Amino acid sequence: MASTPVTVDHHLHHHLHDDDDPKSPLLPVSTDPTQRPAESFQFSLQSILTPKNVFILLGPLLCAVICVCVKLDGPSSSRNMLAVLAWIFVWWMTEAVPMPITSMAPLFLFPLFGISSSDDVAHAYMDDVIALVLGSFILALAVEHYNIHRRLALNTTLLFCGDPVNPPLLLLGICGTTAFVSMWMHNVAAALLMMPVATGILQRFPSGSAQSPLVNKFCRAVVLGVIYSAAIGGISTLTGTGVNLILVGMWKSYFPEENPISFNTWSFFALPLALVIFFALWVILCCLYIRRGSSQALSAYLDKDHLKRELQLLGPMSFAEKVVLAVFSTLVVLWMTRRLTDDIPGWGALFNGRAGDGTVSVMMATLLFIIPNKKQPGEKLMDWNKCKKLPWNIILLLGAGFAIADGVKTSGLADILSRALDFLEEAPYWAIAPAVCLISSLITEFMSNNATTTLVIPILIQIAKSMHVHPLLFMIPGAIGAQFSYFLPTGTPSNIVGFSTGHIEMVDMIKTGLPLKIVGIAVLSLLMPTLGAYVFVTDRAFW
Repeated sequence: MASTPVTVDHHLHHHLHDDDDPKSPLLPVSTDPTQRPAESFQFSLQSILTPKNVFILLGPLLCAVICVCVKLDGPSSSRNMLAVLAWIFVWWMTEAVPMPITSMAPLFLFPLFGISSSDDVAHAYMDDVIALVLGSFILALAVEHYNIHRRLALNTTLLFCGDPVNPPLLLLGICGTTAFVSMWMHNVAAALLMMPVATGILQRFPSGSAQSPLVNKFCRAVVLGVIYSAAIGGISTLTGTGVNLILVGMWKSYFPEENPISFNTWSFFALPLALVIFFALWVILCCLYIRRGSSQALSAYLDKDHLKRELQLLGPMSFAEKVVLAVFSTLVVLWMTRRLTDDIPGWGALFNGRAGDGTVSVMMATLLFIIPNKKQPGEKLMDWNKCKKLPWNIILLLGAGFAIADGVKTSGLADILSRALDFLEEAPYWAIAPAVCLISSLITEFMSNNATTTLVIPILIQIAKSMHVHPLLFMIPGAIGAQFSYFLPTGTPSNIVGFSTGHIEMVDMIKTGLPLKIVGIAVLSLLMPTLGAYVFVTDRAFW
């Protein structure tokens, strides 16, 4: 965005130098009046019929076609919601309009199409998850400002680098660290914590046209590895992601007489599942993005002795660095302990469940503006000028995701989706687990993971009842499938974190996400009737 005026200014400057006469016009003047109209007409047609402009028109055109031609078995607002979704996703997929601006489209499209009021849509753009992202980003900026991510990046690289550089091992180290962190904290927070560490490693490589294709591919693999590892790590523990907690909560509210799913029970099933999917991710990334010759290409920038020297040059940790790390560590502990299990409620119970992850995220970020940095008298660890780099594009994109999730529910489109799943009642069980997981994993690309789980699980309980099957055989594939949001940047907030680095494009996410989703569905379909039946005792008569 900012580069355009500079380019114009450069051309203007260049033009003034070509013509020293101060009276010469800035714009070219036509010398042959007979040729101008045809030329300008041709020029205007060429400038209008660009691919970008065609995609801009395609959005509203598709929206109009759906409004006129599609008939859904529900209120008109559900058809309007489908039309608006088509418009927004065409603009998102093609990036014909800048992504943050498209993200604001629900603010005018939803009220105009009678989906929801302007106030209701606006509320979606600021909720607890967005507060979590805001607070985490301020902390991430502090980590970046004091070069802590550089220290972490150097240590991680030294540990997994190998001599000479072993790109698959380095990738495994970064992904493994992210997955481990994500087991104990929110997926988005894990991605926010690890992305500066990953980009700290990638900053060592040249950027732009100076970057070789091999290095470019490795950069893509690292960013994709971080976002997908954050999602996979979250599956393995109950507190790793909100979806698991929703599943456990629904199991308890629908079947209060049954044993609740404990932290250990869940991990006994989900940890092996997550491990298999994690290694599948690593293999997929190595096959798609790491080529022969990658080791030599990366060795030029990742020499072990050089890395050790750089780490020594950073010197001992300063007071400011230690405090920022302490604040971040406290935040991680608070995230992990807010809500533990039914027997151990966690500190959130002290506030009657009113405090969320966003609450502590913003609270800890506020501390950075209060604690002095001991460098200059009166200077704090952070000031507002250092926060000018806050990524508002991500916050708008998140808001759009939440607005769409609300719109799908309030417009009646969610009810139509649930009725469309009724056909599953006739299918045999061995075909149902993959079908449930597949449908859940497709819906989650367009709705938040939590919203998908909330929508799908009650339907699955009804289907399980009509088929006389243990409900967990459907509920667990439905909930875990809702976490397979690997295609679109808007699928889950951690995808947006990776997308905002500028290293990856939509094509990369689809290319990696498709095989990963297939592996995830296959592994879950195999483990649920085998290990799942043993862990959750689903082979007994239930109804």
